[in-house]
Amino acid sequence: MEYTLTELANRCGGLLRGNGDTLIRSVATIQHAGPGAITFLSNNRYRRYLAETRAAAVILTPADADICPVPALVSDNPYLLYARVATLLTAALAPQKGVDAGAKIHPDARVSAEAWIAPGVVLEKGVVIARGACIGPNCVIQAGASVGEDSRLVANVTLCHDVRVGKRALIHPGAVLGADGFGIARDGDTWVKVPQLGSVVIGDDVEIGANTTIDRGALEDTVIDNGVKLDNQIQVGHNAHIGEHTAIAGCVGISGSAHIGRRCMIGGGAGVAGHIEICDDVTITAMTIVSHSIHEPGVYSGSLPMDTGAQWRKNSARFRQLDEFVRRLITIEKKLKD
Repeated sequence: MEYTLTELANRCGGLLRGNGDTLIRSVATIQHAGPGAITFLSNNRYRRYLAETRAAAVILTPADADICPVPALVSDNPYLLYARVATLLTAALAPQKGVDAGAKIHPDARVSAEAWIAPGVVLEKGVVIARGACIGPNCVIQAGASVGEDSRLVANVTLCHDVRVGKRALIHPGAVLGADGFGIARDGDTWVKVPQLGSVVIGDDVEIGANTTIDRGALEDTVIDNGVKLDNQIQVGHNAHIGEHTAIAGCVGISGSAHIGRRCMIGGGAGVAGHIEICDDVTITAMTIVSHSIHEPGVYSGSLPMDTGAQWRKNSARFRQLDEFVRRLITIEKKLKD
């Protein structure tokens, strides 16, 4: 795709500075961009490359606009504007339509004539594939599951029985939605499996990363609300609920029945205990262990090294009192000096 800088400004936003007839064909980093490429500057670490950039244009803030040697799109949020421009420039070709001869489709499955079913796909009884959906190579969709309009399963995705995926979802390779939750009951020295009778419901505009797994509910459904973005290799336990527009980075583990609010951000490698609630607008930093509910918006961090359970609980309680202890110690020291 090719656009003039004026066309990009009109379609994506931003204030045009410089020659609006500049042709843009691609995106690149500020260090390596060349003719025909647009780049962006949102991190001051890369500001030193601006003066010598060979890019055709740069997306940047008003503070950097006056020192930009090439045409620019100016925005208070250059990364967001870059996302829109890059999406436009790299828009995929219109998806194919129809069913490849190498797919196996149950006679009772309902597939829109406007959908694409790639080689190796298996669609079981009662599956519904809506208009504009793209089911990539070797995906398996079990009985009763459904995929909404314009959603894309890239490749090797498994939707277990009765899973429901909304509109415009993007599910990356290897993701598994609707496997049994980890429900087992103790019977002496052995374990008895607890039937997992719920399903998984995915809202609209959700993205699910490669090899991420979302377990089906034990009785009620596991729910991923509209606009949620999940990175690679995340585990979501049975009956968990993730609120709208929450973003979760790679390798996070979410235990069963955890309820995460809207617009939250959870950093990589964090762990969320089961049966707790996290309110809206909470940020959890990387590697944090969330062991109890959070009822106030804000940024939360923290983890402690492994110890015996009893000792860890004692130390954890004392750690929370550390600031108070330090203040008391400072007061005592001042009195002793006096």
